[in-house]
Amino acid sequence: MFRPGLPRHQQIVYAAQKAIVSGQLRPGDTFPSVRALSRELKINPNTAHKVVTQLADDGLLETRPGLGTVVATLPEATSSQRTQLLGDEIEELVVDAKRLGIDLQDVLASVSDHWKQLGAKQRPEDKSSGSGKR
Repeated sequence: MFRPGLPRHQQIVYAAQKAIVSGQLRPGDTFPSVRALSRELKINPNTAHKVVTQLADDGLLETRPGLGTVVATLPEATSSQRTQLLGDEIEELVVDAKRLGIDLQDVLASVSDHWKQLGAKQRPEDKSSGSGKR
């Protein structure tokens, strides 16, 4: 589950950010308590506390009396912000492709093929902001 060489709390914070920005976790959804997060991910409670604290400090989580920790209401993420979440994966793909001697056009063609195979769907807000077709 965890990638070697990267601190676990950073990986968990990244995963939570990705879930929030992508809409998998929505405003008002409950976020696991430190104890539950520690138990579910099999991590030290101090690491779980560090994750929750960082997400709260970043404004992604808030504490509500009687409810606990919930996902905060955020402004809508832009396409650019969602794309930035893939920065590390994109860099890794580019480095691997260069190391293997694969040229840009072949990488783009492969990504396009995989995109089509997965039946990629545009998010509703992306459809309204682009092609001029209505």
